Amino acid sequence: MKTYKRLAVAFTGPSNSGKTTLIIKISNILQDNGHKVCIVKHDPKDKAIFDKEGKDSFKFSQTGADVAVVSPNKTTYFKKETSSIYELIEIFKDFDFLLVEGLKTLPLPRICISRNKLDVNYFDVSDTLAIDDSIDKDTIPEDMNVLDLNNPEQIVQWIEKNSKKV
Repeated sequence: MKTYKRLAVAFTGPSNSGKTTLIIKISNILQDNGHKVCIVKHDPKDKAIFDKEGKDSFKFSQTGADVAVVSPNKTTYFKKETSSIYELIEIFKDFDFLLVEGLKTLPLPRICISRNKLDVNYFDVSDTLAIDDSIDKDTIPEDMNVLDLNNPEQIVQWIEKNSKKV
């Protein structure tokens, strides 16, 4: 029986900074290295749509009930209220790495993604910056760790070293 690492790290940054693209690259590298990865995406404006009108699962969900759709290769769970990160960890249960996009108040090691402009509002909730060449390194506080946004392997090394056991 495999023992899972259950390590978590979060990513933050302004819209269109490259968070999703980086998380996909990180997830692929970790999985290529034999790790089980789970991802949580914060949707603060409740914009995400996961079901199509007219489908049975949509009709079930419209009743107000929580719904699970089970198929040979996946389980989809529709819950009518928000979940804490701890509830999600228990749902995922067995994983090596949990990658969280957003939820900047969570007490997790956090990488702030910045392209084109630094947003100092993220500095207080971030441990490290991942930047590209569009950012002037002289504008970064000296005590802030800096990673190359275009070097996902370097970011994976940071994650392996700094993730929090959950």
